[in-house]
Amino acid sequence: MKKLKVLVCGSKGQLGSELGVLAETNRVFEFWFTDLPELDITSVIAVDKALNDFKPDFLVNCAAFTAVDKAETEQEMAMLVNTTAPGILARACSKHQCHLIHISTDYVFDGKAFQPYKESDKVGPDSFYGLSKLKGEEEVKASGATAWIIRTSWLYSTFGHNFLKTILHHGALKEELRVVFDQIGSPTYARDLALTILQMISSGNTSKNVSIYHYSNEGVCSWYDFALAIIAHTQLHCNIIPITSDQYPLPAPRPFYSVLNKEKIKSDFNISVPHWSESLRDCYSRL
Repeated sequence: MKKLKVLVCGSKGQLGSELGVLAETNRVFEFWFTDLPELDITSVIAVDKALNDFKPDFLVNCAAFTAVDKAETEQEMAMLVNTTAPGILARACSKHQCHLIHISTDYVFDGKAFQPYKESDKVGPDSFYGLSKLKGEEEVKASGATAWIIRTSWLYSTFGHNFLKTILHHGALKEELRVVFDQIGSPTYARDLALTILQMISSGNTSKNVSIYHYSNEGVCSWYDFALAIIAHTQLHCNIIPITSDQYPLPAPRPFYSVLNKEKIKSDFNISVPHWSESLRDCYSRL
């Protein structure tokens, strides 16, 4: 039986790294993991050659400019990685008949809702990062490729830089940390998202156009609640102090509410989604 070929872009990031770990024991797919300098996804020629040489059935685009505050001042780079590159990848996928899986973000919404965002809800990013990711979605939609766009939120992992690592680092150095309690969302363990992506690929349920899906872990919390839970898994004696967002101003505005409705992805792919607290325990056990 012929193995499905999966090309992963942005393989050094959190999600790409988790896919890499899962690939070590996966016998169903043939993977090619790429990142800079091996593959420049902002180059039309380089991307076309990669797809022509490897002939993937699926391309998973984990690459992104995720420095939310830097995106406010480094707009050209944010647009290049988050908007231009997805368009290049999508048009190449359309040409080579490869199904694209593109990772997007809760930041495409304004964060002013009071119930979980559905895929069909109105978008309206407040930050340049969110705008660049939304325009990336639009590039994928206009490309002619068959694709899944997966919006996720509050991604963390044993790999890379993330909120979990930040709290553990500073919690070991300081007696107290001040963390906002008025921003509500759902943490997402990158390993769970990676497992979901592989399950989607295995389903054979590819769309004929572009479908948007939402994925995060179940449950909701504030960043303060998440920090408390992280410290509770350690022997650290660090006091977590709740503060409001205006007490911790940042260059880019954050969504106050970014909970994602996951009914569509659960229904279409028969996916069971773990609660964020359960996934945090699993992640911590692998640190």
